[in-house]
Amino acid sequence: MDRETIGTDRVRLRLFRDSDTDALMAGCNDPLTRRFLPHLSSPYTEADAHWWISEGTTGVWARGGAAYAITDPVTDRLLGGIGIDHVVLARRQGEFGYWVAPWARGRGIATAATRALAERALSQGFARLELLTEQENVASQRVALASGFRREGIRRDAGTRPDGSRHDLLAWSRLSTDPDIAQDRLLPDLPGGSLTDGVVTLRPLTAADGEFVYELHSLPDVIAGSVSGVAPTRADVARRCLLAPARWLAGARADLLILDAASGGPAGEISLHHQESQPGEAMIGYAISPRWRRRGYPSRATRLLARWVFDHTGIQRLTAGTSPANLGSQRALEKSGFQREGRERGRLAGPTGQRVDALLFGLLPEDLESR
Repeated sequence: MDRETIGTDRVRLRLFRDSDTDALMAGCNDPLTRRFLPHLSSPYTEADAHWWISEGTTGVWARGGAAYAITDPVTDRLLGGIGIDHVVLARRQGEFGYWVAPWARGRGIATAATRALAERALSQGFARLELLTEQENVASQRVALASGFRREGIRRDAGTRPDGSRHDLLAWSRLSTDPDIAQDRLLPDLPGGSLTDGVVTLRPLTAADGEFVYELHSLPDVIAGSVSGVAPTRADVARRCLLAPARWLAGARADLLILDAASGGPAGEISLHHQESQPGEAMIGYAISPRWRRRGYPSRATRLLARWVFDHTGIQRLTAGTSPANLGSQRALEKSGFQREGRERGRLAGPTGQRVDALLFGLLPEDLESR
């Protein structure tokens, strides 16, 4: 690639300069930057900044990659860094990387820079651009989607930490034949960030909800109604909550907390599981804390979620299952518009190892309209 400055109305990509030293130090010592760039020197010193500006970037360019400072097009202030490294010339491919300083976040800077550099690279001979993100780094995943990168899967143990341990990374790519448009999402964000009918509110699950979710799914009747029939560990629940935003972005599932709208207190959880084997279909499941039962919260939450699904996604059929003995859940589903469709033999794992039947319910858009 050439080293020409790349300009847009949002950002300017230019070579690093000595005048960037102080801002580079501040950005690389920021806790969030360090969280997802764990191999930076700690602390990141003036000497480290000088080395990167004078030698580090030179090495990247010499390997056929690119190393740019992201700057404000008006003030020239450093806003972050972006580049392409790990170039494989025979395959005409390289790996993207970027970071944004804390004073520039939340303004679409990373997306603008990524789109600009990707277009330049693809126009100058690259056929494939790769991007690896940590599963918890939802902001970076949003940048990838908005910049035309497609999620390819999980690279097991592709990432390393300073202590030598390894962890999975999400793999993304953009090809020279891909259109320069943001990738569509099966499960978009909720309008305004939540759904409510004035009695219950649904909002996306976060890592902070782990303890409530663990206690909820440790209840004997909730365990009995689960597909596995086994109580989750605290670590399993914590990880599920931590990765919930990434799975939502991927279109795999949407996990939401059910809140009492008046108090804001957590009352339960409801989840949507996209079933790739059945196009246009997804399954829902829910659990309510004993304190909030017998108030109609499951049916309200189900109707709220179903309306959003039918109005804002390509999913046009919802299913749900419950044990034949769970009359309360059956009534909640029927009150929401679900219709009983049949019985699945041995669908659930029983508490003593035996298989338990499940009743299957289905909901179509017209069923919801009749309510």
